[in-house]
Amino acid sequence: MGQKTHPFGFRVGITEAHKSRWFAPKALFGELLVEDYKIRKFIDKRLNRTPPFAAVSDVLIERTREELTVVIKTARPGQVLGLKGTGREQLINELQALTGRKVAVSVVEVRNPEIDARLIAETMAEQLKKRANFRRLIKQRCESAMQNGAKGIRILLAGRLGGAEMSRTLDMRLGSIPRSTLQAHVDYALAHSFTTYGALGVKVWVYRGMYSAQEAQPEYQSTAAGGRARARGRR
Repeated sequence: MGQKTHPFGFRVGITEAHKSRWFAPKALFGELLVEDYKIRKFIDKRLNRTPPFAAVSDVLIERTREELTVVIKTARPGQVLGLKGTGREQLINELQALTGRKVAVSVVEVRNPEIDARLIAETMAEQLKKRANFRRLIKQRCESAMQNGAKGIRILLAGRLGGAEMSRTLDMRLGSIPRSTLQAHVDYALAHSFTTYGALGVKVWVYRGMYSAQEAQPEYQSTAAGGRARARGRR
């Protein structure tokens, strides 16, 4: 067995903040955890799998006693907000019906989708489903990420690539990916492409540089407890 760990889970609480930010008594914890899962599943189906295809890369959830706040990171904020905010209002109503709580929705734009691991993986999975040439596709995505500011990228495809009888893997790397360095900002995502000849897996690692060298202001500043990760170790 290889000694592998999830790049995000490896950094939670050190250089990355949790994606669900709330506290609950033991009796209520399980219920809220399942509710978070349902919210994420609903948003993915509602905005990523059906029109308007809003390219949602991440969903953050914060809770207070009175309100549930859902922060949606998307490459196409206009598709989520809709004409004069009608899309956002409709989404709030649907989430309130799903959870039975007062819901607030905040939309954050992903400024550089070309180096967002989730969006790269989902786009590739969609193109593989349409029988795109996987070698050309993996090369294009790697080069595009490097041109748009990534310090390193690795993409791993696995399954019956090109409809081959036996499953195999194709791995491509450009630049460097320091996976053992906690201060390195490594974005990771896994997506599946369900083709007529079987399921293909797409794994993407994107190295964006060291946390200390990045902008002081993140895309979304949380006000919840535990919303800001603590930087530990030498920089």
